Amino acid sequence: MPQSRKILVVDDDAEILSSLRTVLEHKGYTVTTASDGEEGIEAAVREQPDLVIVDMMMPKKSGFLVTEKLKSAGATAPKLVMITANEGSRHRAYAEMLGVDDYLRKPFALEKLVEIVTGLCPLTDE
Repeated sequence: MPQSRKILVVDDDAEILSSLRTVLEHKGYTVTTASDGEEGIEAAVREQPDLVIVDMMMPKKSGFLVTEKLKSAGATAPKLVMITANEGSRHRAYAEMLGVDDYLRKPFALEKLVEIVTGLCPLTDE
């Protein structure tokens, strides 16, 4: 029986949360969502996701702070994909320094995100 992989999506845009949840659940993932950085950290601690998709700019805690907190868990840290509408290369460099596994600029094709997710967090039958 395939083991479900857990994904947490943290974004303050309800439309993005809904779209990503629909697409990823259709692919076979279990998806939890959070609408700000604080909620995202709480959900990550509670759910122990395999992968977190986090927006860079959000209320309460930025995607940078969420990334820093989650990556501080060391070997047990989830894979992390940062999404952003920000075009600054310094922001990308900082995100990569914090340890994001991938970085995607909005607007993006859902197929591209699914490709990244399945590469970082494959669904297996084992």
